[in-house]
Amino acid sequence: MKMEIAGVNWLLAAAGFLLWTSGVSAAPMECHFNSKALCVFEGRHYSLGETWMDNTCMQCTCLHPVGVGCCETVHRPVDFPAWCEVRVEPVTCKVSLVQAADPRLPCSPGANFIDPSHGSLQLQQQLEG
Repeated sequence: MKMEIAGVNWLLAAAGFLLWTSGVSAAPMECHFNSKALCVFEGRHYSLGETWMDNTCMQCTCLHPVGVGCCETVHRPVDFPAWCEVRVEPVTCKVSLVQAADPRLPCSPGANFIDPSHGSLQLQQQLEG
């Protein structure tokens, strides 16, 4: 019984540490915890408390021996026209809004653009209706 309580306390402390460390550079959008993951990334071994950035812009923290926790570090826009899409550059983690039909072109709908089929306007209308 004491061993189980110690394990739960350790897990709670590790989760708190993960949230604290991930909030330093940016507020995380989504976090994941893998109790079976090893603290290894691209051939490098990490120790308890060390962090690294993976190829998908997730900041990961070694919580050895209980696993690895990773949190998103980019803020993705949520209110944009349906003809646009979000792109995240893997190395720089730069977020941009581009046209879905031609991702080479930026998506700049303008301040007066209202697309009732997408984004927060549709949600607002659903809540009011």
